[in-house]
Amino acid sequence: MASVATTQVFKQDIFAGKVLLCTGGGSGICRGMTEAMVRHGAKAVIVSRSKDKLEQAAREMSQATGGEIIAVAGDVRKPADVENAVKQTVERFGRIDFLINGAAGNFLAPFQNLSYNAFRTVIEIDLLGTFNMTKAAVEHIKQAKGAIINVSATLYYTGTPYQQHAGSAKAAIDALTKHWAVELGPHGVRVNGIAPGPIGNTVGMDKLGLGFEVESIPMQRMGDVQDIAQSTVFLFSEGANWITGVTLVVDGGQWMNPNYIAYPAMVLTPPQGKL
Repeated sequence: MASVATTQVFKQDIFAGKVLLCTGGGSGICRGMTEAMVRHGAKAVIVSRSKDKLEQAAREMSQATGGEIIAVAGDVRKPADVENAVKQTVERFGRIDFLINGAAGNFLAPFQNLSYNAFRTVIEIDLLGTFNMTKAAVEHIKQAKGAIINVSATLYYTGTPYQQHAGSAKAAIDALTKHWAVELGPHGVRVNGIAPGPIGNTVGMDKLGLGFEVESIPMQRMGDVQDIAQSTVFLFSEGANWITGVTLVVDGGQWMNPNYIAYPAMVLTPPQGKL
């Protein structure tokens, strides 16, 4: 993935001295979110399972931004791995101000072809992984009076075909966002979500966008990684210091289009094979 050429809408150094921990930060949307934070002064630690790809992403983003980004390989489903990621972050940078829970798994699967294991795997990566990393990092975030962003989705708003596994996980993550906002607010911690719409030039859209029609988006264009990156900078900034418990939908209005039928070609020609 190429570097995200973010427009400097916000002051360049607003996160100077701050530290971001991001799961899933080595690719796709979460890589763009991480890079935007570093471009605005933060240091970052990115976490995912693939060590080689993760370290390459960290090098590329560091070169592109001039900032400091390190990679820590780990599986968010495993408490020992998330605790190690937190430990290495604090040992390297001394603090954790911001957390992005972005690690996720997804694929297209009709109900009849979705195995017990496949459903459980997505729930564990998305939902359990979000809980695990937050549980491991929360005391440091409380000390910093920082903020958390949980990456969500609009899938369950309308019942997107072949996405019940991911939609269920994201619905539960949105619930965690609200619960944590209430419990952590008295500690000075804000917790919000971002629900991206269809984002072009990403592996996720290539995998999941079968039959998607850009005309279904009221804004009449695909989203860009930068759209999510800028929303991330805003929600972590002082400009959002009284916003918590909100899942910000960044989708050009797609989910609420009354004429939109989710992925009509998928209903006519469902994916084949069992998962």
